[in-house]
Amino acid sequence: MMSRVEAKKPSSCESEPLTSERVRVTLSVLKGVMTSCYGPAGRLKQLHNGRGGSVRTTSQSAALLTGLPVSHPVLKILVASVQNHVSCFSDCGLFTAILCCNLVENVQRIGLPPTTVIKLNKHLLSLCTSYLTSEACGCRIPVDFSCTQILLCLVRSILTSKPACMLTRKEIDHVSTLILRVFLLTIPENAKDRIILGKSVIIPLKGQRVTDSTVLPGILIEIPEVQLMKILPIKKSDSFKVALFCASLSGDLSDTGEGTLVVSYRVSLENAVLDQLLNLGRQLVSDHVDLVMCQKVIHPSLKQFLRTHGVTAIDRVGVALMEPLSKATGTQPIGSLASISPSSYGSVKDLGTAKFGSKRFFHLIPNEATVCSLLLCSRNDTAWDELKLTSQTALHALQLTIREPCVLLGGGCTETHMAAYIRHKTRSEPESILQDSACTQTELQLISEAFCGALESVAGSLEHDGGEMLTDGTYGHFWSVQADSSSVVNWPDLLSRCGCGLHSCRGELGWSFLRSPCPPFSPVTCLPPHEAAGAANNLTLDCFTAKLSGLQVAVETANLILDLSYVIEDKN
Repeated sequence: MMSRVEAKKPSSCESEPLTSERVRVTLSVLKGVMTSCYGPAGRLKQLHNGRGGSVRTTSQSAALLTGLPVSHPVLKILVASVQNHVSCFSDCGLFTAILCCNLVENVQRIGLPPTTVIKLNKHLLSLCTSYLTSEACGCRIPVDFSCTQILLCLVRSILTSKPACMLTRKEIDHVSTLILRVFLLTIPENAKDRIILGKSVIIPLKGQRVTDSTVLPGILIEIPEVQLMKILPIKKSDSFKVALFCASLSGDLSDTGEGTLVVSYRVSLENAVLDQLLNLGRQLVSDHVDLVMCQKVIHPSLKQFLRTHGVTAIDRVGVALMEPLSKATGTQPIGSLASISPSSYGSVKDLGTAKFGSKRFFHLIPNEATVCSLLLCSRNDTAWDELKLTSQTALHALQLTIREPCVLLGGGCTETHMAAYIRHKTRSEPESILQDSACTQTELQLISEAFCGALESVAGSLEHDGGEMLTDGTYGHFWSVQADSSSVVNWPDLLSRCGCGLHSCRGELGWSFLRSPCPPFSPVTCLPPHEAAGAANNLTLDCFTAKLSGLQVAVETANLILDLSYVIEDKN
């Protein structure tokens, strides 16, 4: 046995970790990174491994948190919570991280016992979720699927918030329309109570104009031109029978598994495997299969055999396309070379070819148009990587609206509106909270102000150029003006529309600086129909489900961090 080179180090035990200056500074740095990336004017970050490799330019939490190494257990809790939220909902990762950091920082300044803070935070979170899910909510807009304006605004808002995509207004409109079309194509026409969405595949076309992006029904499989010429011409038929293999058809013996392989004397393994492959080919021909696709490699002899019998064979389709191909063709992926069950076969409506730029594709058109391909163009690799991730986020947000057919106002307006609502409720109706939490009126007001301040700080994170930030005294929405306008008293001369774009500036709204002391008021909770209709094409919106989850994750994670008394860490 080998002995240890170094003696085992004892574990460290740190009490009250939030009182540590190291933790506070690190938490502040993480918050600064997240805050500086927030919103359409957010600053980009470059992620680069010191040992070399590619450079990633991004402002998205999914990429940032993956590339940021954190060592302290407190920060690991925060990062893990946000990453888990993003993996489930794709959107609102920065919102979640910033709000969580704000809550922890604001509560630390108060100095109240963690048990009291956690108890009141839970009550305030319940107050928020009850309001956001109620019909009286003033920052929630229902989604009418017979009209695409709100859905288009949601997609456009997500694309606009990611500056690393480097899109112009015209390009944002074009890509937004394509993403919405992809979403609508994946909804089955005969959907009833339970909807099973189709699949979409994003295909890269780098070095092309963004406006050349397009959507095609079915699946495009990129193949070399030489291989495509061998496939052509494709015979015409009413339907094409398809077999899809996830097992390798290369004839190698790498997938035999563990154990001993017994080979008889004078038996050639290569010939035996090739005979098995050809027997498989004969079965495919006898079953009148028109198209054979394989995730891995098909042996050249089997390819030639199939080709001579009029069967098209395509290999190396990759694991990423297996699920969409199975969905489009109705096949069950075949994982062995044994006899094939007839139920494993599927079919497609038509086969064809397509050319985009320098790439050539084999085009499968399914019987039902719930599978489609988004050919996404961008000028360079960096912008395409960001655009792909953003497009996936937008598609996921649209899918979430089916579960909860509503959206929240964006541009910081939901946060400031919620802050105004909570201040009003805790001042005008504190009895129910005080009875349940067994705390004093003073403690409730302190925690309420810390909670509202955290929400307002998230809205304030949208301003990166030193401009003035205001809220109105009617709707509680967020407004911003340029940095050199603070000396002007007549705000209506400078303000046009609020952050979400719903309300236009009027003199009677009343203004106050964000996070400045102001008397509590009950924000107007009904959305004026004439204003909503007039601004429908230019609204900034957030995904309801993602933001509601982000709010819950932020508060619950902050409570967990505040409740930490000891951190025991293994140093080995």
